[in-house]
Amino acid sequence: MTIRHHISDDLLLSYAAGSLAEGWSIAVATHLALCPSCRRRLTVAEGIGGDLLETLPDNGSVDDAWASVRSRLRQQPQAASSATRATPVVSHRSGGLPEPLRSYVGGDIEALKWRPLGRGAYQIPIRTGDRETKVRLLRIPAGKPVPEHSHGGRELTLVLSGSFVDGDDVFARGDLEDADASLTHQPVATPDIDCICLAVTDAPLKFRSWIVRAIQPFLGI
Repeated sequence: MTIRHHISDDLLLSYAAGSLAEGWSIAVATHLALCPSCRRRLTVAEGIGGDLLETLPDNGSVDDAWASVRSRLRQQPQAASSATRATPVVSHRSGGLPEPLRSYVGGDIEALKWRPLGRGAYQIPIRTGDRETKVRLLRIPAGKPVPEHSHGGRELTLVLSGSFVDGDDVFARGDLEDADASLTHQPVATPDIDCICLAVTDAPLKFRSWIVRAIQPFLGI
């Protein structure tokens, strides 16, 4: 498994600092469980951040400190140690749900109870104590598109099984797509198997189709 789309610096640093909302943290922790490269980046961020906090002068700028972390993080992509944070549990399984996601949904993929979204798509809303985000599993039928949409905020989409194509990019297991209000797109599941993703949003999607917009309140997306 080769992961090509990774966690952004801002998400990784906020996660390392413990300041991410629960929904975003679930997506980051699940990606970390699948991605050795980002676990190494997290270790670097935690180590550098700790050093900076200990040496930050009384009049030091927090923004300047985090800018320094970002700079040093980019300079050390091959840090050797693995992450010590307990939240993500490293997954060695080829197709199952890693922790902490498996505990949130109460089982692995074969035990999930899906709710229909229409046109062969399904979802499982995931409850959190976080009012800032909405978290769900999505299952898109093989070869089928997601309705074209833009975003009212940020959307993280982490592939757990199968893959999808978005423009010129292919997202497979472990890949994380980070979309914002500047992006209008229509991802399409590849034709081999259904694509199962974890999706986290902080605002409703903006669908182009009036039919989808009409039923959107009932779907909660």
